Amino acid sequence: MDSKEILKHVDHTLLAPQATFQEIRQICDDAIAYGTASVCIPPSYVRQVKDYVKDRVAVCTVIGFPNGYMTTATKEFETKDALANGADEIDMVINIGWVKDQRYDCIEAEIRTLKAACKDKILKVIIETCLLTDEEKIKMCEIVTAAGADYIKTSTGFSKAGATFSDIELFARHVGKGVKIKAAGGISSMEDAERFLSLGADRLGTSRIIKLVKNNS
Repeated sequence: MDSKEILKHVDHTLLAPQATFQEIRQICDDAIAYGTASVCIPPSYVRQVKDYVKDRVAVCTVIGFPNGYMTTATKEFETKDALANGADEIDMVINIGWVKDQRYDCIEAEIRTLKAACKDKILKVIIETCLLTDEEKIKMCEIVTAAGADYIKTSTGFSKAGATFSDIELFARHVGKGVKIKAAGGISSMEDAERFLSLGADRLGTSRIIKLVKNNS
C-alpha cells in the first residue's frame, strides 16, 4: 500500500490544548495537500476551520473529550453546536464509568441521541480501549452496532495508551455489518499505519503520518 492510499484513511489530528489557530491552519493546509480523509480539531476552532477549508477537506471534531463523563444533554448540545458551526464528522467519547457499572442501556441511549443529532453526518464512538477489558470491548462493539453509529474508535490519545493491533483484530471480529473501525493514538510509522488498515481499520487518527511523508519527500 503506497503512502497516498494510506493518507486517504487519515484523520489528520491536532487536539493539544495549547494548539493555536496558526498551527491548526497548517494541518489543514497539509491535509488538503496530501489528501487526508479529514482534519480533526478542537470544537472551538470548527467555525474558523470550516470557513478556511470550505469543502476541500472534511472537518472532524471531538465531543465529551477526552474523559467522556459529561451528561448526555451536554454532549448532545456540544454535537449540535459543532454541526451548526460546520463540522462534518463527530468523534464522541463514551462514559467509561457507565461501562464499569454495566449501564449499557445508558451508553446505547447516549450514542443513539448523538447519532440522531448527527443525522447523515458521520459519528465515531471512542471507547478508550486501554481502560477496558476484552469483555468490555466486545460489549461496546455490540452496543455501538446496535446504536447505529458509523465507527467504533479505539482511543482519545489522552489516556494511558493508544491503538493496538490486537484491539483492531478484536473489533473486526465483533462489530456488526456497516460499522467501520478507527485506530487512534500512538500511530507513529507508515508500517504500523499499513498494518492497522490491513487488520480492518478504515480510519487512522494521527498527527505523525503526514510528518513522515513530508520528511521523506
